[in-house]
Amino acid sequence: MKFRLYNEPRLGFSIGIAVCVFISIAGFSTLQADDKTYKSLKLFTDVLEELEKNYVDDVDTEKLIHNAIKGMVGNLDPHSSFMPPQAFDELQDDTKGEFSGIGIVITMKDSILTVVSPIEGTPAYNAGIQAGDMIIRIDDKSTKDMELWEAVNLMRGPRHKAVLITVIRQNEPKPIKFSLMRDMIPMESVRSVMLKPGYGYLRITNFRMSTLNDIKNHLEKLESQNKGLKGLIMDLRDNPGGLLDQAVKISDLFLAKGNIVSIKGRKEVNTQVFKAFPSDEDRSYPVVVLINGGSASASEIVAGALQDHSRALILGTTSFGKGSVQTVHPLRDKFGIKYTIARYYTPNGRSIQAKGIEPDIEVEYEILTKKEKKDSAFDRMIKEKDLKNSLKPEMTDQPEKPKKQTRKHQRLLDTEQLQHDAQVKRALDILISYGVFSKLNGS
Repeated sequence: MKFRLYNEPRLGFSIGIAVCVFISIAGFSTLQADDKTYKSLKLFTDVLEELEKNYVDDVDTEKLIHNAIKGMVGNLDPHSSFMPPQAFDELQDDTKGEFSGIGIVITMKDSILTVVSPIEGTPAYNAGIQAGDMIIRIDDKSTKDMELWEAVNLMRGPRHKAVLITVIRQNEPKPIKFSLMRDMIPMESVRSVMLKPGYGYLRITNFRMSTLNDIKNHLEKLESQNKGLKGLIMDLRDNPGGLLDQAVKISDLFLAKGNIVSIKGRKEVNTQVFKAFPSDEDRSYPVVVLINGGSASASEIVAGALQDHSRALILGTTSFGKGSVQTVHPLRDKFGIKYTIARYYTPNGRSIQAKGIEPDIEVEYEILTKKEKKDSAFDRMIKEKDLKNSLKPEMTDQPEKPKKQTRKHQRLLDTEQLQHDAQVKRALDILISYGVFSKLNGS
C-alpha cells in the first residue's frame, strides 16, 4: 500500500437497479452497523427515486450518485476525494513520468481555487504567479464549484499551447490575467551545488519515486569534492510533499537510530513506526534545513525527524502543518478514492497537524541585493489550518514553542542568486561559524 502525503487532484442505470444495489449494501451493513446507518441509506434511495420520478427535467441518475459520493468523501477533510478514472490516472502521474502544464500547486480555500506555490522554473513561476493567488477563471471557464482534478486537467495540455489564467490577488484592485505557454514540468526533484568549498546546497522540490536515489547521487558528488563536506544546507522550501517511504528513507540517510516518524490510525494496520538504521556512509557533518509555509507533509516529516534528533538546525518560517496520511484505493470501473487513514507524529510524539514545524531560527525570505522584502506572498500562504474541514490539531504532552525535469531537461542552480537569498546566506553563515567554533574547541 502506497501512502501519500500530498498537499493536494458511463452507462446510466435505472432507479430500480440503484435501489436494489443500495438496499443490498444496507442489508449487508446491518451485520456490522446500527439501525441508524440502514435508515440513512434508505433515505438516500428514497430521495434518489423521488428525483428521478418527479424532478422538472430528466435526471442523470449515475451523475447524481457520483455527486453524492463526491460530497460524502469530500466533506471528511481537505485531502480526501472521490476520483473519476481520468483524475485517478493523473494522480499516478504526479509521482512518476512527466507532463505538460503551467507548474503550480493548488488547493481549495473557502471553495476557491487557490495557489499554494508556483513550481520553480515553470511558466507560472516565470510569469509571476504567487502563493495566495485565487484562480477565478481558466480560459473561458469559471472555477466556481470546480473540482481540483478538473482544474488540473484544464491547466495541463499540449506543450507550447497557451492557457489563460485569471487571478484575484490581495491588494490588487482588479483581476490579473496571465497568458501562459504550457511546457514540460520539471519532474527532477533534486538539484545541488557547492556554495563554498566544503559547504553544499541540496534542493528537494518534492518526494517522488526516484527522489532517494537522486539525493544519494547528488550527495556522493558533493561529498567527493574538496575532501568532503563540512556542512550541508537542505532546502525544503515550497516542497508540497509526496511519498511517505521516500521521506522516511531520506531521513534515514542522516540518522543512525531511533524513530523517524510514527503513523497512528483507527485501525491497527494503519498504525506503524518507522525507524532509522545504521549506515556505512559517514554523514556526520552539520545540516541546516530550510522550510517555509509551502513546506508540507513529507517535507515536515524530514524536518521534524532531524529536528527532534538534534541532527539538523531548522531555519526559515513555520511550515504548512499537514500532519495526516492518505492512501489511494482503486474502485470498480477505474474510479478511485483517496482518503485519510492516519495522523503522523515526529520522533518526540509531536503532531504538527494544523500547527506546522516551528523553525529553530526564524528568518524571513529576502533578496539581500535589492534590500526589498519578498515575504508578502509567504505571509499569505495557505496553511493546513485554513482549509475547509481540516483535521483539528491533537494535543500532546510536548510544550509548544512561542510565538521549492527530467534528466534531459536538467536545470542548473544559480549560485550567485543563492548567495543573496537571506535564508540561504544565514544558513551558510551558521555552518561556517560552527566549523570555526569546532576548531576552537579542539573537536
